[in-house]
Order: sequence, then structure tokens, then C-alpha cells
Amino acid sequence: MLSALWGASFMFIRIASPVLGPLVLALLRIGMATATLALLMAVMREAWALHAWRRMLPLAALSVAVPFLLYAWAGLRLPAGYSALLNCTAVLFGYLFSVVLKEDQLTPTKLAGCAVGMAGVAMVVRLGPVAPTPDVVLAASACVVAAACYGVCTPLMKRLTRSINPLALAAGIHVLGLMLVVPGGIVGWPRATFTPMALFATAMLGVVASGIAYWVHLRLISHLSPVAALSPAFLVPVFGVTWGAVFLNEPLGAGIYLGGALVLLACALVCGVDLRRRPLKP
Repeated sequence: MLSALWGASFMFIRIASPVLGPLVLALLRIGMATATLALLMAVMREAWALHAWRRMLPLAALSVAVPFLLYAWAGLRLPAGYSALLNCTAVLFGYLFSVVLKEDQLTPTKLAGCAVGMAGVAMVVRLGPVAPTPDVVLAASACVVAAACYGVCTPLMKRLTRSINPLALAAGIHVLGLMLVVPGGIVGWPRATFTPMALFATAMLGVVASGIAYWVHLRLISHLSPVAALSPAFLVPVFGVTWGAVFLNEPLGAGIYLGGALVLLACALVCGVDLRRRPLKP
């Protein structure tokens, strides 16, 4: 489900960012996500973790403010498939940083899973002959930095979920992230064009792909290893390409089938599934 939502987010970014501008898009996206999480907090009568704001502030920057701004900016220059492909490097960064923090172990199988996953998403997206202009290189670099932010902060969020409820943690991080992007949003507001399609795409980004999905992601982190919780990123390009074909009439290539199989294999390797183990007999 997370892969499907995050895969669609790159399509929505491509729709909204050129119209609203990256600064306003990030502000509205985080604002809508914050409102969604605050409503869930009220409905579920969850207490706010105000005492932990200092620990949540770096995560607000790394997992919300900075990557949302970078992906929105890259959406002006890169096709959605490229951004989706580069996003899966978050698993590699998350795995390596988890090893540094001793939240995971360095194993040949998981390293092989990262490599297989990268090969699979490359087949799915089927990168075309895009001229390596300075803008394209900078946009691709922005996507890698955004993915690195996700990867680095995931083991840190794992530690916080041991003392803070995932919903309260998600809501607190988004409130702080909103504060960080407000100045930029004010600067970019006069140049934004608020079309119905752009606002719809932003609402999908904020309410569903950010607010609800972020809460679900933190719930996974609280129960799984950081790398396993990041593994949906491998499937993001599969869904990104699929949504593009369904809703934007983008052509599907034969590579999606072989690439999708490799991506599924990568998820199994990174998550530590023993593919040689026989299933239990009924």
C-alpha cells in the first residue's frame, strides 16, 4: 500500500509543482498532512509528545521539510520515473546507516538485495536518453540527497518509536516540519497559480501520501527493522510507472515484468526472507 501511495506521489508532484512552485507545494503538502494527523490525534484521543520536540526537530528537517522541498524542485526538471528510481536509494542509505547505529547487520545477502533492487527499478523505469544538462544533474542530485535523508533518519525514528507512539511522533514531526517551510512558502505564494488540478494533486500528496502514509510507515518502523520498513521504496517505481500508464497514458515497456520480478526478489533479500525454507505443511 505504501509503495502504491508513494509511487503516485511523484505523478502528483509533476502535476502540482510547475503550477504552485516548489516552496508553496511543500508548504501546502506539509500543512495538509499536519491537519490530517492532528484530526487523527483528536479522534483517537492521543496525547501530543511535546516534551520530545528537540529530538523530533532533526527528523522534521530530514524526513519532511528537506526531502519534500527537494523532490518538488526536482519535479520541475525530471520525469516522475527518474525521481521514483532515485528514491529507492533510500533503502541503501538506510541499510548502511542502520549498520553504523547497530540497528542492523552487514550481510552479503542484504547488500545483494540492494544491488538487485537497483537493477530491477532500472529495468522498470527504462531510463531514456536524457541530456545530462546541469539542471538535470542538479535535479538528480537533489533526489539522491532527499533519498539519503529518508535513509539516515529511519533508524533514528526507530529509536524514537520505542518511547513515543507512532501517531504522536508523526504528528509532532509534521508540526515542526511545517514551521520550517512556512518562510519559504510565504516567499513563493505570490507566484503560485492555484488551479483545481494542482490543488487536488496537493491534497492527495498531503492527506494520503504524506499524512496517513507517514503514520503507517512509522507503525511499520516500530515493528520491523529500519531496512525492512524502507523496503517499500523498491516497489515505488513499479507503481509510479503503472499510475503513469493508467492515468497519463504513458507507454508500458516489457522491462516492467522482468524488473518487477527483480524488485520483489530484492525486497525478500533485504527483509531477510529465507527463500530456501520450505513452507509448513497443513
